[in-house]
Amino acid sequence: MNRKACHDARVAHARDLSLERIRTTVLRLFIAADGATLRKEDEQKCRELAGLLRFLTKLRAGAHVVDAAAGKASVGLVLAELLQVDALTVIERDPPRVVACRDAVGRLTRALRVEVREADVGDAAAWPVGADAVVALHACGPAADLVIDAAIRARARHVLVAPCCYGRTVPFRATAAAVVANMAFAADDLVRRRMTASLVDMHRKLRLEAAGYETVIEEFVAPTVTPHNLVLSARHTGSGVRIARAEERLAALHAAARVTG
Repeated sequence: MNRKACHDARVAHARDLSLERIRTTVLRLFIAADGATLRKEDEQKCRELAGLLRFLTKLRAGAHVVDAAAGKASVGLVLAELLQVDALTVIERDPPRVVACRDAVGRLTRALRVEVREADVGDAAAWPVGADAVVALHACGPAADLVIDAAIRARARHVLVAPCCYGRTVPFRATAAAVVANMAFAADDLVRRRMTASLVDMHRKLRLEAAGYETVIEEFVAPTVTPHNLVLSARHTGSGVRIARAEERLAALHAAARVTG
């Protein structure tokens, strides 16, 4: 095998995010017991990771990634193990999860800089500036909005947020619900809840775009894996045209809310 072929083979292996390789990595990092197998919830997590991490395969070699509202940092640590990132910052406020994350860090086979910060994602001091990517899987309720706002302030190049739950503490929920309530033709409660959630996510997308990010919302796994299967995938471009268009759409959305009020 010539030098180029060897290089290509190494790159392909480094970017292998197959479900089987993710399963093996999760088992070793987070379960780490002889004879242990993945539980049903672990299998679900592996499928979610396989769907989410494919958005990050084009990160530059040596990238710095922030895993926010991280839990045990399954996203960040599996990413660090399987892709060529050089630095990982984990932000998690729950002490037992922080301990579990630090234990898993000791089982990484790659040498990289990992910093686990016990902090709330709303704490601006916990955030590094200029990270290549910010990821948040199942950022619950208002945590998704805190991550988005912090990623914008920290000037992250890529933002990948999979929201979870749309309760009353979500900042734009009351406004979105008021807009939907004014639509007399939408009389079914389930439809109203889904429309409200969709408006919340549209508001999140427009905030990212108004900050200069090209943003898409799409499913990262099938709804049979998790009902919370949408991800906002954003890449900073600084496009003035996109910023102006997003600002116009945000204004229109808030105007609709004022009309309903």
